[in-house]
Amino acid sequence: MKTLPLLIAMSLLGSMTLAASVQAAPATQASSMSVASRVAALNALLAEQWQHQLESSPEFATTLGDLRYNSLWSNASLAHVASERTITENFLKRFEAIDTTGFSDSDALNQQLMVRQLKDGLRSTDLKLYEMPLDQMSGAHIALAGFVSSIPFDNTKEYDDYLARLKAVPKLFDQVTEVAKQGLRDKMMPPKYVLEKVVVQIDNIEKSAGMESVFAEPLKHFPASVSAADQKRLHDAILAAIDDNVRPAYKKLGEFVAKDYAPHGRAEPGIWNLPNGDAIYRFDVEQMTTTKETPEQIHALGLAEVKRIEGLMTGIAKSQGFADLASFRASLKANPKTHATSREDILNRYRGYLAQMQPQLPKFFGLLPKTKVVVVPVEAFREKEAAAAEYHQGTPDGSRPGQIFVNTGDFANRSVLTIESTAYHEGIPGHHLQISIAQTLPALPPFRQQGGYTAYIEGWALYSEQLGKDIGFYQDPLSDYGRLSDELLRADRLVLDTGVHDKHWTRQQMVDFFHAHSSEDEPDVQAETDRYITWPGQALAYKTGELKILELRERAKKELGSQFDIRAFHDEILNGGALPLDVLETRVNAWIAAVKSGKAPAHPAAAAS
Repeated sequence: MKTLPLLIAMSLLGSMTLAASVQAAPATQASSMSVASRVAALNALLAEQWQHQLESSPEFATTLGDLRYNSLWSNASLAHVASERTITENFLKRFEAIDTTGFSDSDALNQQLMVRQLKDGLRSTDLKLYEMPLDQMSGAHIALAGFVSSIPFDNTKEYDDYLARLKAVPKLFDQVTEVAKQGLRDKMMPPKYVLEKVVVQIDNIEKSAGMESVFAEPLKHFPASVSAADQKRLHDAILAAIDDNVRPAYKKLGEFVAKDYAPHGRAEPGIWNLPNGDAIYRFDVEQMTTTKETPEQIHALGLAEVKRIEGLMTGIAKSQGFADLASFRASLKANPKTHATSREDILNRYRGYLAQMQPQLPKFFGLLPKTKVVVVPVEAFREKEAAAAEYHQGTPDGSRPGQIFVNTGDFANRSVLTIESTAYHEGIPGHHLQISIAQTLPALPPFRQQGGYTAYIEGWALYSEQLGKDIGFYQDPLSDYGRLSDELLRADRLVLDTGVHDKHWTRQQMVDFFHAHSSEDEPDVQAETDRYITWPGQALAYKTGELKILELRERAKKELGSQFDIRAFHDEILNGGALPLDVLETRVNAWIAAVKSGKAPAHPAAAAS
């Protein structure tokens, strides 16, 4: 899933004094302040930090529908990294100085989560993770092109903002190059073969001129609010900016990567090959799982889950008349009925599964999404490296719906068996339901409405695949086999991610394990393998989060007995926004205790009325 333009990752979590200039009281003074005054100080400080995040990450602001910085890119320079580190330290001190004695649980948690977030930002900077700004998944070159679909084009000003952004691409890419050169000096380098893919991507984007460029897409559908004269002016100016500013900037960046950067890429795929690589991986694992599990423990869990899931898949294979799982897999790969017939066939299948899920939601949720989700194809320029599907969040007000980008490339070699489970994962009740609800939770400050804890977000989405079976879908054994194939992929990830980054596996070892223990199509095997190499730890989040949510559900069912209501449980998981798994567990335990003691309702308010 991609919830925000990935260029934002270059901007540090931090804050500077842009909104209210309320300073947290020193600890020695805090005791003399009332609880209300200290809560007000915290809320003002949260608002200040949020304002800075929006201003320093203009793409993030645009994604959320805040268009005050819609003509700008993030500052990706080394000087900005240093400045942000100082700002983050300053805000950390101010948040830590707030005495939370007497605060409500929710207010205290706001302070704790912000402190945790700022500390994580500082650790990331100190590990120099920002010094690798170019890769095939989320490099600046690919993020800018992909960001076009998240920009609003409803009036003349928004087109003029876009024109200003296009003219600023050369400056941004010069900053990216500056950061990459620093990474080269510090030996913070992506794998050489990954950077060679980046060269091809840059070339593919650069060579498309005029109306063929992805950056010209907004010119193909002007709204009626833009006058004919402005349409002509903007059409000519934007095409000129593409050919005079954007394409030359891509060409310059591509030449740098090809000649001066990629040849120095690291030889090994694992992040252990970097200076301080083991410490970086431990940090990545902690960030992505929000647990203290070691790579060794996670690897063992992955192997156990692979064995369990393959046992269930073997049962389906035998029910279909096959002697074993291997022969069943082989038959599916050779069966044309299990593969898509066209690009549109893939898109329509996703839309159909989402449509059948929609009316079932009230049976399992009190909280429901208020915004729409649409299915669109992945842009042609990134089909080869893109995942099978990914979710891009919409605006909180629904002016831009959530989008499921579906990879329709090489459709004849794409299995349709996993489309049902992927539709539930990316759409409803998965990412779209969870994120669209979180964005509009009225009791949460914005930084929690937009919380990005991967283990929670991806764990919920994987849990949603299983929820489809609980609802009664996957009636076709082959579709249920597809669901298990997707679950197996997430178990494989536990093995593969730790294998390459902790156990020093080669890329070929990863591919061999994939072939032996998955039903993935070959395009996905290759793209997924490169993804785990590029994003250490990210692949661990799915299974880690799903297993925790299932554990909490079983605990709630056991403790509450006849009082257990699946709708209330789901609402409790969702109504705090995305959270670290340790915090989520504490919240659910407290909710169980409150329901048992009669202090919290056992059923959603709407259902109880």
